[in-house]
Amino acid sequence: MSQFITGNGWLQLALYMAVLLACVVPLGGYMARVFQGEKTFMSPVLGWLEKLTYTICGVDPDKDDMSWKDYAIATMVFSAIAFIVLYFILVFQNLLPFNPQKLPGLTPDLSFNTAASFVTNTNWQAYGGETTMSYFSQMVGLTVQNFISPAVGLAVLVALIRGLSRKESTGIGNFWVDMVRANIYILLPLALVVAILLGSQGVVQTFDAYVTGHTLQGVDQTIAVGPAASQVAIKQLGTNGGGFFNVNSAHPLENPTPLANFIEVLSILLIPAALCYTFGVMVKDKRQGWSILAAMTIIFVPLLISCVAMEQGGNPNFAALHIDQMASHLQAGGNMEGKETRFGITNSALWASATTAASNGSVNSMHDSYTPLGGMVPLLLMKFGEIIYGGVGSGLYGMLVMVILTVFIAGLMVGRTPEYLGKKIQSFEIKMASIAMLVPGILVLIGVAIAVMTKDGQAGIYNPGAHGFSEVLYAVTSAGNNNGSAFAGLSANTPFYNSLLGLCMLFSRFWIIIPTLALAGALAAKKAVPESAGTLPTHNVLFIATLVGVIVIVTVLTYVPTLALGPVVEHFNMIKG
Repeated sequence: MSQFITGNGWLQLALYMAVLLACVVPLGGYMARVFQGEKTFMSPVLGWLEKLTYTICGVDPDKDDMSWKDYAIATMVFSAIAFIVLYFILVFQNLLPFNPQKLPGLTPDLSFNTAASFVTNTNWQAYGGETTMSYFSQMVGLTVQNFISPAVGLAVLVALIRGLSRKESTGIGNFWVDMVRANIYILLPLALVVAILLGSQGVVQTFDAYVTGHTLQGVDQTIAVGPAASQVAIKQLGTNGGGFFNVNSAHPLENPTPLANFIEVLSILLIPAALCYTFGVMVKDKRQGWSILAAMTIIFVPLLISCVAMEQGGNPNFAALHIDQMASHLQAGGNMEGKETRFGITNSALWASATTAASNGSVNSMHDSYTPLGGMVPLLLMKFGEIIYGGVGSGLYGMLVMVILTVFIAGLMVGRTPEYLGKKIQSFEIKMASIAMLVPGILVLIGVAIAVMTKDGQAGIYNPGAHGFSEVLYAVTSAGNNNGSAFAGLSANTPFYNSLLGLCMLFSRFWIIIPTLALAGALAAKKAVPESAGTLPTHNVLFIATLVGVIVIVTVLTYVPTLALGPVVEHFNMIKG
């Protein structure tokens, strides 16, 4: 594969990983101080806003400690209210302000799908932003959820970390306090900085109506504008992914320059990677955080390299026709179908890998145009369950579920009761971990079966054969793992797919959150077991390798048949010509 990647490509990949990993310690340490209630350099600036919010909401951050059930109820009630409010904003969009284009309200099924998508941090879009959403819907509806939904993920993660670090406790923290701190001290400041940087690069931010331009061909063209920079910043940082424009970050007013592209793709993995260090600080053993980050990186980097290599290698059918696909100073070479020339192969494949490793789903190229095995990389990264590096909060609590499962398996292999961070892992913990682990896979397999076996599902498949199956598989995988990216070619804006995918998003999000919180409550109530000679180290190379192996085996056993029916068959068909 390395023969297909150019020297410039290797340099760009190395630079990205270097900058990403360099941000882990400062940002991760800062987030740990925020969630531990310690003073930070932002406290003098934003402390008044935190106190004001508590006063208005009647929350006492020092006293109101919740059990896992109360925490789960608060999470569900808050998310349900957010869903209802967003649904009605979309349905009655035509009656609300900041709608200079006089766009109509959304249909009930599309409103349901979109509300489910943004509340669950999936941000699947069955609509074109510039032709469907008013400025009010974009700002008050969607952008607000872009802050709230990742904050929910952060809150659940912090609750699980407290469960691991506390001893004989009935409480795992306060949902409302965690939500407020996540938004005020983490998401808002970072989004402000990124929005300003993107605005400096030409990302549009205006309340003016759409602009009419006169083209060189002598016709008028409507150019969509709007308050995009503010939404793009948090869509990336919050691993949301919902684009302001229909083509997302392939749009020149949403992602105009190579520097804007680098800032946006870095933002995707910035918080998820740094949270590993946050975890290590909060459990008072930084080695634990580094080991998890290492496992994530060990899985991510080879898949990233594979995606770049497959796309840079091009189409063998073109080679048979003596079409030059080699990279040179005149062309990027490789498979440039569906990719922006200003980004090229490397930056397109890097984005595709990062956005599906996280629960982001934004795109700067069309994944449907990738080579079969190149397109299988983002599909496979989603099938890992959004834990490499995963969504904001949700990625790490998903990974911790896999860690608990790995500890349990390793304990069985050596014949002793498994422990993690001084807590015995027993039947209840494994049941909760199993539910959280199995739900996305079950949803994907059942959802794909329903889509390909029903007339309404088949009606949306425009491409016959293996690729049509891949498009359905990708869509349901994206919804069932709260990602949001898509293969084009599937007509998803129908009552059938809006309902099916909306339900997948809701079940996947909350049937992982509830068992995760139950797991946090059970662990918090346990006594700490003193470390002994028989304690399994969970920070060394052997454990990292075991964790990687468990993740890969679980994913392969769950999804190999569907991958073989889709991308693998497509690959051999392409070779045959």
